[in-house]
Amino acid sequence: MPVHFATDEWGLADYDGTALFEYPNDAVGVSEWGSRNFMHSRGETCSFLQSAANFWLGAYHFDGIRLDAISRIIYWQGDEARGVNGMAMDFVKTFNSGLRSLNPGCFTVAEDSTSLAGCTTAVEEGGLGFDYKWDMGWMHDTLELFQTPPEARRDMYHKLTFSMAYFGNERYLLPLSHDEVVHGKGTVAQKMASADVEDKLAQARALYLYQMAHPGKKLNFMGWEVAQLREWDERREQDWFMRTYPAHDAFFRFACELNAAYWDAPALWDLDYDEDGFEWVEANGEADVVYAFLRRDAAGSCVMCALNLSDKAAKRTFRIEGATSATVLVDTDWQRYGGTTPDAGGKLLACQDGAISLEMPACSGKLVVVGYRPRRPVSAMG
Repeated sequence: MPVHFATDEWGLADYDGTALFEYPNDAVGVSEWGSRNFMHSRGETCSFLQSAANFWLGAYHFDGIRLDAISRIIYWQGDEARGVNGMAMDFVKTFNSGLRSLNPGCFTVAEDSTSLAGCTTAVEEGGLGFDYKWDMGWMHDTLELFQTPPEARRDMYHKLTFSMAYFGNERYLLPLSHDEVVHGKGTVAQKMASADVEDKLAQARALYLYQMAHPGKKLNFMGWEVAQLREWDERREQDWFMRTYPAHDAFFRFACELNAAYWDAPALWDLDYDEDGFEWVEANGEADVVYAFLRRDAAGSCVMCALNLSDKAAKRTFRIEGATSATVLVDTDWQRYGGTTPDAGGKLLACQDGAISLEMPACSGKLVVVGYRPRRPVSAMG
């Protein structure tokens, strides 16, 4: 990690008997986690870090690198009150530009919890030069809502609408990463607010469908595809045997088909960072905790994501101007996924005068392909 490093005996701490790579002053040299902070004002430190990253990309053909704790790059000890760490900022700009020039097509991702603008702006334009920034706010808000019992979610409704208020500020990536499944936090499926396993899996399916439909790139940690219920442990492999249980094998099928739907529907990713790629249909459904939004691609294709995250079934009619047809692409409550709704992939829904009516079981979600009258491509719209 180009920000800080562990103090293991086989690591870099006091490498030659002195603080060679780290600050000699513990006030800025030791992080809140007990690790050591790299001293980026030293040429030998920067050269080592840049060469190490280039080695992973060049020799091992990694696609990209995620940099941890970027708040500690931006501010001294991550504390805005201490001011900007200019030399560390210069390092990360050179780091990003250099890796990209040596490894065309690679990408770098910032785990940045600050609100400093320009994290994913090009270095030439005054930014830090990252390709993506982890949307930490999205992760915390989403998990907080799903960890709350469904009957109590009305007051937290806008936890899932807030992300789109700031989404245009950076190129965000939605992380449900290793950080969310260690240190006693439990796996994502474990976090779901229920003591019943089937209810947990139903809510997890709704969560992952929401993540896949939300603008931004996705990051899920190993084991999510079988809804693992044991916290990750680096000393043992994941519980792949979970697929021997019908409920978890059904969840695995859901994960596979959700990924395939994402791949096959450009509306879910083509305009991730373009305001024309997203539109709210229902963002004030507090009473029954229902949400709906549209995703579009540059050719005008459209997919609606509809969610009912309450503990009661709901029937809702969504009005979409110009819609002429609606076809179910994925329903998290299909029986083949472990739900109660008969499987009906490609089912044509009633759509009259732009009104689409949906039966929405509790804690479920749907992706619906919406057909339109012929119109100009989104990219050409004024």
